[in-house]
Amino acid sequence: MGDDPGKGFGTVADWSVPTGSAGLDEQELDGVTDEDLVNDEDVEDEDVDDEDIVDDEADEVEDDDEADFSSLEEEGEVAADYIEGLLDIADLDGDIDMDVEGDRAVVSVVGATLDELVGDDGEVLEALQELTRLAVHRKTGMRARLMLDVGGFRVRRRSELAELGRSIAAEVERTGEPKKLRAMSPFERKIIHDAVAGAGLRSESEGEEPNRRVVVFPVG
Repeated sequence: MGDDPGKGFGTVADWSVPTGSAGLDEQELDGVTDEDLVNDEDVEDEDVDDEDIVDDEADEVEDDDEADFSSLEEEGEVAADYIEGLLDIADLDGDIDMDVEGDRAVVSVVGATLDELVGDDGEVLEALQELTRLAVHRKTGMRARLMLDVGGFRVRRRSELAELGRSIAAEVERTGEPKKLRAMSPFERKIIHDAVAGAGLRSESEGEEPNRRVVVFPVG
């Protein structure tokens, strides 16, 4: 909006009244002028109503965003408490950081002796993340999509997998043959898919967990 509600309605001027019919023409002129005023008022009311609707919708979106952010913060806090309890039980030292990235909570554990919480290729970390999500679900009643990272493993892994995805995409483009990768976690497959798409190729996941894997296809 932002346009003047009355813009586009001209002013009636230079009316010529023939002799002997002044009363009738004045009534007609009054009728035209009154109708224009009524139309102007209607337009003003419609503009106000539209602006009110837009403002209401904007307020609702803002309220929803605040509610979503608050829910994600709650997820992070519950997850942090759960992880802190596990660290105490295992007698492990670690600092816990909480953040919200996009549409998910992120809980990171930083410490010098946390390799046992990651495992080979992050298998222990994946299991720990699922346990943490279940703990959050039991506490909040909401399905959690939080991401758990330990010792910066996921950050390093993301960089490695992005490079792998670009390398595989280049190989497939050169040979013209599809390439099937080893089984990966959903986190890992997502990074490969993004890297392949960024290279202009297509990829799909096939198989069932935990043996689900990415297949990269040549163009066409």
